[in-house]
Amino acid sequence: MPAEPDIPQKLKPLVLRTIANLREFIDQQRIRMSRNDAMAQLAALAVIVGIVAGSLSIIFRLLVTGALTSSILDDYSASFESLSAVTRFLLCAGGGLLIGVIFQNMSTATRQIGIVHVLERLAYHHGRMPLKNAVAQFLGAALCMVTGQSVGREGPTVHLGAAAGATISDTLKIPHNAGRILIGCGVASAIGAGFNTPLAGVIFAMEVVLMEYTILGFTPVIIASLTATSLARIMFGDAPAFTAPSIEWTSIGELPYVMLMGVVIGLSAAAFVKATVLFSHLIETKPYWMRVALAGLITGVLAIPVPQIMGIGYDTVSLAILGQISMAMLILIFFAKLVATSASIGLGMPGGLIGPALLMGACIGGSMGMMANDLVGGLHDEGLYALLGACAMMGAALHAPLAALVAILELSGTHSVILPAMIAVVTALITKRVPFGLMSIYRVLMRERGLDYRNSPMAQALRRIGVASVMDKSVSQMDRIITVDAARTILETNQRWIMTFAENGQASLLPAADLAIHLSSLETDNHEIDLLSLPAMREDSTRVTILETLQEAHEAMEATGAELLYVTGAHGKSANRIYGVITREHIERRYKL
Repeated sequence: MPAEPDIPQKLKPLVLRTIANLREFIDQQRIRMSRNDAMAQLAALAVIVGIVAGSLSIIFRLLVTGALTSSILDDYSASFESLSAVTRFLLCAGGGLLIGVIFQNMSTATRQIGIVHVLERLAYHHGRMPLKNAVAQFLGAALCMVTGQSVGREGPTVHLGAAAGATISDTLKIPHNAGRILIGCGVASAIGAGFNTPLAGVIFAMEVVLMEYTILGFTPVIIASLTATSLARIMFGDAPAFTAPSIEWTSIGELPYVMLMGVVIGLSAAAFVKATVLFSHLIETKPYWMRVALAGLITGVLAIPVPQIMGIGYDTVSLAILGQISMAMLILIFFAKLVATSASIGLGMPGGLIGPALLMGACIGGSMGMMANDLVGGLHDEGLYALLGACAMMGAALHAPLAALVAILELSGTHSVILPAMIAVVTALITKRVPFGLMSIYRVLMRERGLDYRNSPMAQALRRIGVASVMDKSVSQMDRIITVDAARTILETNQRWIMTFAENGQASLLPAADLAIHLSSLETDNHEIDLLSLPAMREDSTRVTILETLQEAHEAMEATGAELLYVTGAHGKSANRIYGVITREHIERRYKL
């Protein structure tokens, strides 16, 4: 809150009372958001997150478009294939070296970016996301797009969207359980604005990043996604990310072949994940600049015969869906794209992998559709198989079947493809998961860093609830040495806990009932009471802030061995205010509910 203003003496009591009331109102709103009844507040904040995240996505896209059209391509609708082979090689290799040199001068912590970084911050850092990492992501991803690296733009924009939600949450000192939802709002905004698929953005945020579905979470995430997508449509129109013709599925007899395609894509997704992990361990002891330069070199070499692997690749996906690429070329693009993207992501290129996954899937699906029509004839157009393949690869690689199904619905504009899409996506996911035991590529990359996304049922239940919603507010802070009269006065307020601090700063909580028993045994009122010396069931306690969740409170208890936690404010003068007490019983009772 701002410092108290210089005001006339007569008005000062009124102004100070108004400021105090405002502070109390804000504190009450924070406490409300720690519970599951803050729909209105979260909905309002979701609009803000959608505007900020959508604007960042638009700015990023305009920057890349402007840089490409002013320096490399005559028209942004043109592709990197229009460049000469030498230019393509130099652009990728030189771009990798430039990115490596720039990022080499950053700290290792600052270089942590992308969706894996978002998951790590949610799992281990209460959702706090450093702005310097978001700036590095913006700069690095823009350079990747401009120099034609084999990466996508959605992963970087997801990081930027999540950072927008986290920054707004941190600035307003919002409880962490509500802050997670705002991060989900930013993620949904990024995907919705990037693909022009608002519903797929919502499902992606809940399925891939937050990894849970809640009624309270859905509403603000939907609002944010709609807000950001609306902004993107105002700027770029309402056309989807790539062209998909009007398609109607009419043949049940082709479903077994769709299932076979799903198996092939599942194997391909597993190969993609394994190759990415393999590259992540390649020259891992070498400087960062050398690893990224190698990634650019690999992409540059592959781009000489296969220029379609450069850049976002949506133009190539559209051509595959329209059936304008030969089967041999589709297969070649797939293998080149798999190697180039695995190398780029594994070696640390600051880009995403959603776009490349769609391209690889479209190539497999399109080639299998052509193969079937060549052998049998009379089947659906290969463009349908390309569309099914793109979404199956996305669902399998990202472990996001619902997001993939919703994406195909929004991209194709027809419900008739849902049945074959479900078969393709589920078959691909099972093929990747069961034989190989592979989770989402993001989870795999986290484990390669020695981390994991802790998503047990207990963690899910506890992190949805803030400590402020369950704490026992019947607590009073007192000096260690008090008079008998002061003790009796505090007992008349029916407080259940008395808190005091030792000289070393250690907090101690004792039941008010024990103080009452001690008072009843006194024969005279003419002496003082040492709260740390009187016989009582005293418990040492550890501090948590009013912004934290029950999961964080539980972790604090496990780390310190404390049976009680006292809850304070998180900033300014409120950091010295005792709001309440959390016990293990509080946590266990909420989990059982």
